[in-house]
Amino acid sequence: MVAALSPPALAIEATGLRKTYGRHEAVKGIDLRIGRGELVGFLGPNGAGKTTTIRMLAGLLRPTVGSASILGHDVQRDPLNAKARMGYVPDTPNLYGKLRGHEFLRFMGRLYRVPPAVAEQRAAELLRLFELANAAGDLVEGYSHGMQQKLALAGALLHDPQVLFLDEPTVGLDPRSARRIKDVLVQLRDRGATVFLSTHILEIAERLCDRLVIVDKGQVVATGTMAELRAQGSSQGGAEGSASLEDIFLQLTGGADYAELAAVLR
Repeated sequence: MVAALSPPALAIEATGLRKTYGRHEAVKGIDLRIGRGELVGFLGPNGAGKTTTIRMLAGLLRPTVGSASILGHDVQRDPLNAKARMGYVPDTPNLYGKLRGHEFLRFMGRLYRVPPAVAEQRAAELLRLFELANAAGDLVEGYSHGMQQKLALAGALLHDPQVLFLDEPTVGLDPRSARRIKDVLVQLRDRGATVFLSTHILEIAERLCDRLVIVDKGQVVATGTMAELRAQGSSQGGAEGSASLEDIFLQLTGGADYAELAAVLR
């Protein structure tokens, strides 16, 4: 009798991810180890390499060097199995404008080979959850940015992914919609899914995420819980033990300009 294989401990694993464009190195050897059931914030200044990294993790961009896997499936060598287990929502969803809302979700169900009856049921539930049921028969091109963002997330959740990548999911959303998405992400985490979230809104990251990964100039400069990041900052003579994520973030990514400003304000 063959023993059953135990599930992989890591939901997301990246080793030495690099991406170069000519002479420009956008990502410089990023390593990640994200466990199952974690809600992780991925933070960094503009141009730090966040979107490039997420696109490599999601299998949408081939790394120049390095590898990534989703639940033990290599994204480049085993893309079908890796992508079947993940969902991805970009910062600017590029949806099919000539489809109606319910047609888009039906298309996503077929793409991920969800049984039609299951897809219809989940689509109806997701449309209600994101307050899109009344607009389900409207063309997507007539949706507002916020409505398109919520429809994109509904499409990414239709096949019940075990890993979810989100790039700035709350940009352009009203407070009610942003709160709804944050609540959904927490519920997904509590059900055992892994959420990898890029955001510039540090308050969301600080309150929502179990762990944080901060990148700057294409490299990871810190990773850990808020308590661990505060301890790291204190040990380096930087942010105090009660520092906010904003203080820590600026200390790690602000460089000489932030150090000079901090000295002036003391």
